[in-house]
Amino acid sequence: MSIELKVPAVGESITEVEIGDWFFKEGDFVEKDKPVVVIETEKATVELPAPVSGILGKILKVHAAANVGEVIGHIIPGAETGKTEGKPVVASAPVTPAPSRTESPKVMPSAARVLAEADQPGLEVSGTGPGGRVLKEDARKALAATSAPAEEEPSAKPQAAPKPIQPQAPSNPPRKGTENREIEVVRMSKLRRTVAERLVRAQSEAALLTTFNEIDMTSIMSLRKEQGEAFLKRYGVKLGFMSFFVKAVVDGLKMVPQLNAEISGTDMVYHRYYDIGVAIGGGKGLVVPVLRNAERLSFSEIELAIAAFASKAKEGKLTLEELEGGTFTISNGGVYGSLLSTPIVNPPQSGVLGMHSIQDRPVAVQGAVVIRPMMYVALSYDHRLVDGKEAVTFLKRIKDVIENPARMLIEA
Repeated sequence: MSIELKVPAVGESITEVEIGDWFFKEGDFVEKDKPVVVIETEKATVELPAPVSGILGKILKVHAAANVGEVIGHIIPGAETGKTEGKPVVASAPVTPAPSRTESPKVMPSAARVLAEADQPGLEVSGTGPGGRVLKEDARKALAATSAPAEEEPSAKPQAAPKPIQPQAPSNPPRKGTENREIEVVRMSKLRRTVAERLVRAQSEAALLTTFNEIDMTSIMSLRKEQGEAFLKRYGVKLGFMSFFVKAVVDGLKMVPQLNAEISGTDMVYHRYYDIGVAIGGGKGLVVPVLRNAERLSFSEIELAIAAFASKAKEGKLTLEELEGGTFTISNGGVYGSLLSTPIVNPPQSGVLGMHSIQDRPVAVQGAVVIRPMMYVALSYDHRLVDGKEAVTFLKRIKDVIENPARMLIEA
């Protein structure tokens, strides 16, 4: 008797997920607790483990939406018949004519489109991509091979007195150099679709405004240079800029609590704790894991937590609990070279701080022009909750604390 593979509950508010790649194909032996399939939610990617050891039976969902609790496949408990050393469903194998739905992951969307446009969707094609995936180039080569004989003998069949054809210019001739241009259509992931929806909602529902300032990073850079090596030896992690900014943000939020609040109907909800989201570039897009109770964390605890988040983000292993419930967000576009930007607030939060590249620039200090490492910072905020004076006060506080880091200790 087969055992059903069902979509697990992955969060209180999540009812629908996206089924991604299967790590095995039908007939493969699967060991208990081994990941079987990737499940994408609007916030993170999780892997569904096998409940028992056995043979993977019918796969019902591939690259499609599914509801929590819905059956997406079956496992038949039994011996290691057909064991394949845990190779993914996209393992190397030629695409056979009229492939079933469960074999669709072998053919990349662009390759399937090329075959469909040539009216040969069932053409046998050998994949050269990772895990034997059939790429667009593979489909083209296969089509070229099947059409080569016909092209080599254009005059094989005699034709009877054809009527002269007058050359006629195409109604919309392609521009020179654009004849072979192509496009590739790729389905948006659940995470990317959710990000897009929330960004649009934030723009339409909130009264967003951005204010800017610049920070002299000389003191922080000197402190990191002096203490960086000892910090690394003691805690096993580098002393970065983010821990300083997290501390400064908590200090600023205590001064301007409206930026640590949210709107709920006709009420304003003030948070008396500080859960700071830190935007991190992951393998499948930008994610924002949350530093819980950041006001209680030391510099080393902040840096260790951020390093752990970054590692999990690259592997797609961040949990929903690590991504939910932030009260304020910090985004560091400077790591990608951004000089200045206007970050978008992540609802229902009321503010986000954008950090940018550090550049040496001439500035006036005590009547003299000197070269200093400067960073532009931007605060985007919901004007429904936060007035301009409060936003400027907060950003000015960030500037003061970063330029005089001793204040974080003296005024704690």
